[in-house]
Amino acid sequence: MDLFENLPSDHNTETSPLADRMRPHSLDEFEGQNHLLGKDCLLRKAIESGEICSLILWGPPGTGKTTLAYIIAQSAPCDFVSFSAVTSGIKEIKGVIEAAQKQRRFPQRKTLLFVDEIHRFNKAQQDAFLPHIEKGVITFIGATTENPSFEVVSPLLSRSQVVVLKTLSEDDLLAILHRALADTERGLGKLAVAVEPEALTHIARSSQGDARRALNVLEILAQTTAPTVKGVREITLAAAAEAMQKKSLLYDKSGEEHYNLISALHKSMRGSDPDAALYWLARMLEAGEDPLYLARRMVRFASEDIGNADPQALQVAISAKEAFHFVGLPEGKLALAQAAVYLATAPKSNAIYRAYASAVTDIKREGSLPVPLHIRNAPTRLMKDLGYGKGYRYAHSYEQAYVQQEYLPEKLKGRRYYNPTERGFEKIIKSRLHQWKKPGGKKPT
Repeated sequence: MDLFENLPSDHNTETSPLADRMRPHSLDEFEGQNHLLGKDCLLRKAIESGEICSLILWGPPGTGKTTLAYIIAQSAPCDFVSFSAVTSGIKEIKGVIEAAQKQRRFPQRKTLLFVDEIHRFNKAQQDAFLPHIEKGVITFIGATTENPSFEVVSPLLSRSQVVVLKTLSEDDLLAILHRALADTERGLGKLAVAVEPEALTHIARSSQGDARRALNVLEILAQTTAPTVKGVREITLAAAAEAMQKKSLLYDKSGEEHYNLISALHKSMRGSDPDAALYWLARMLEAGEDPLYLARRMVRFASEDIGNADPQALQVAISAKEAFHFVGLPEGKLALAQAAVYLATAPKSNAIYRAYASAVTDIKREGSLPVPLHIRNAPTRLMKDLGYGKGYRYAHSYEQAYVQQEYLPEKLKGRRYYNPTERGFEKIIKSRLHQWKKPGGKKPT
């Protein structure tokens, strides 16, 4: 194995894509991730010293995970092996491990194994690394766009340091694009490309923090723009907008971003912010989320966070679901938007949620307590003789259809689960309950 076998080099600058040619070769060329690679940051010191432990690099696409792994490999006295979990399996893993074990005979030679998209390996494949990391046969670096908590097995996580890379800022991307335009060896400097500042800003802003996407678009524009009589390729804002086309929204229906966005929608409605609720709803709908999933979440929200503070909220959520069924896309989105705004601006109460949770707690703790005899059904003579239904007071036989009696099991007598708030319709409910609980209390008019 050759240390530089899989590292970027200058020999392929004529054939490789711009994003690969412009891959930084050192930390000084690396843009972004200052929280990790700043002057006094621990990771930077570890890389510069060549003393690296096993790492999981987690971050969005195009933020420098693979590049960082290459830079680490250059700084450490080791053999570097890189492969992708998309195209590799147990056979390749075994081959790498066998070679690494042979290299251990030479104390000065270590093996740094980089696995891109580690989340695509199943549990058994990920487990295959564990004993060899434990024994120091390999130093492991895995890269993933998915939350390691969900996609990487716990034993591998416990043996690795998780490094979180952040989305590149617009300024980071502009710096990368400017460098590509000026570089005459690896970049576009020899082509005499002139890009309108507004066009460059549009590319950076529309790339959503993905350096690879930004460089790919810049390269396409440079290649397809005809030179002027002076030999300059002039790239306009209109051309950049056409090249970017419709910005694809960062979203994975089954991954972490899905849960981040639905959490943002739920918390915005709970926080009574209709504008934020509309934004997060639109983000999910425009990214391709199932509208009925969002409708179901709003039905849940109506009971969990509003409840009887506004009993109409549940009906609004159900109506939005039915309206979407009836109208379909794209018009049905407006019914969901209407419901989101209604729920966000309704009075809030989680009294129903808390009441149900408290009842469940008692059920788990106390088990199946017997139903009090007086409220048991007594359809047969034997059951009546055993006392079923004896002493039951029929509410409609009393003034205003209310009479005080116990309905809970004996062991839970007097337990109170539902505590309405002073907000919305629950204020009326609270007043009723207070009146009923008074000695000799009657239903208020």
